[in-house]
Amino acid sequence: MPRPFTPKAITANALLEGDVIYLSHDGQWVRDLRAARAFTEQDAAEAALATASKDGMVVGAYLTDVKLGEHGPEPTHFREEFRRTGPSNYFHGKQETTNGVAANV
Repeated sequence: MPRPFTPKAITANALLEGDVIYLSHDGQWVRDLRAARAFTEQDAAEAALATASKDGMVVGAYLTDVKLGEHGPEPTHFREEFRRTGPSNYFHGKQETTNGVAANV
């Protein structure tokens, strides 16, 4: 018996910057998972992924599991949490601030 479909978001990396990005409701790429579109139907998710994969400004597009949170989609796997917050070798970029507050200061 097939597993039930769980909500998904489409994620990729921006070709020029390398940033982790997500496909939003209006078909634009955004850098905040909470602004991503959460797909609740497999056919719609796969069709959107096929289209997104053809975008010449992204690399490595794939579907990732998400849970529907109060403020939008949230990661369900630690790998996606790591990708969302950026490199972990030192504080820079997305890790410099968290919601406008300096991190680890």
